Amino acid sequence: MINIIHSKVVAILLTGLFLTGCASTKLNNEDGPYDPLEPMNRAVFDFNEMVDNNVFEPVAKGYKKIMPDPLELIVGNFFSNLNDVVVLTNSVLQLNYESALASSARLLINTTFGIFGLIDIASDISAASDVNLSKRNEDFGQTLGRYGVGSGPYVVLPFLGPSSVRDTFGIAVDSFFVDPVTQGVTGVFMHNVDYINSAALRFPVATARAVNTRAQLLDIEKTLEEAALDKYEFMRDAYLQRRTSLVNNSSEEK
Repeated sequence: MINIIHSKVVAILLTGLFLTGCASTKLNNEDGPYDPLEPMNRAVFDFNEMVDNNVFEPVAKGYKKIMPDPLELIVGNFFSNLNDVVVLTNSVLQLNYESALASSARLLINTTFGIFGLIDIASDISAASDVNLSKRNEDFGQTLGRYGVGSGPYVVLPFLGPSSVRDTFGIAVDSFFVDPVTQGVTGVFMHNVDYINSAALRFPVATARAVNTRAQLLDIEKTLEEAALDKYEFMRDAYLQRRTSLVNNSSEEK
């Protein structure tokens, strides 16, 4: 099963490289969001909405209902700590030493004193002192953007939602090489540890992370439904603006 996943990711990587080359002639559009694939994107968007309404949202609501708030916080902290591996790696690639130092400190403190990230001690330290160990947000899509790679056309990915050609490539790289849940550091440096690399462990952990993430979005989605006249356009514009802000490091969310 892991080999099948690897083959699919490699295919995504190659497709991303091909599409990036095709998109290089027009990476930005001053007249508005660059969305030449809108008909296809809207079809995928509608598919995602259907799957979400019938599968992911009910599961997330059930998760929220049975999961005590303190335990839900602990689960979220655990996955946030794993994500700091992605943040740290891309901070180093971007030569963003401030983010790299903060993320490495977060990872060390929360993994050891925070019991494998179950307790976010680093954020508590940041709140109680002048030491900024707050959570950063870096990924390979942002890394490419920092080195001048344009976002390319806006793309809606099945199940994953809003993206772009550049960010789709970034997702594939992070998932294949960096993310400890989907492959990542353990797969590269601990490939002989069978129980860590087994699909029997990785799949449930990845599923739990997806459910936890979807549960955290329930309240936000309610606001979105009330505010957006065209949910597709609202999500597209918000996604593209946020990604531009993150690439330029102009957002308060580091």
